Amino acid sequence: MANTIKHQGIVENINGSHLQVRIIQTSACASCSIKGHCSSADTKEKLIDVTDDNVSSYQPGDRVWVIGELSMGVMAVLLAFILPFLVLVFSLFIFMAIWNDELGSALCSLALLIPYYYILWLNKSRLGKKFSFSISPMN
Repeated sequence: MANTIKHQGIVENINGSHLQVRIIQTSACASCSIKGHCSSADTKEKLIDVTDDNVSSYQPGDRVWVIGELSMGVMAVLLAFILPFLVLVFSLFIFMAIWNDELGSALCSLALLIPYYYILWLNKSRLGKKFSFSISPMN
């Protein structure tokens, strides 16, 4: 249980074996008693796509738990933030050593992020299988 993340959600749409579940994502301080005086307390509604073989037991409007593995969050942060940062920093040092031109090196380092994110986009179906959620009915 410690390595899963659970969010309450409401089934919005059912299409074949795919469900769309609406969850409300809140920041850690959204439940704070003085959140009206702080700019960092926010909430967002998100639609999560879930594939479930037992889709016939759900109806739109049902309350469910959306369950994800904690390792998915770690992998998402790694792919979206840490690896691009490392590409940016290492390529900047390499380009600076080669050209000794700050502006050109910075622009080329930023340009390397384009193929990185394009490769991620090309692999979105494979990544979609790794980043899959499950649901369970609320008791």
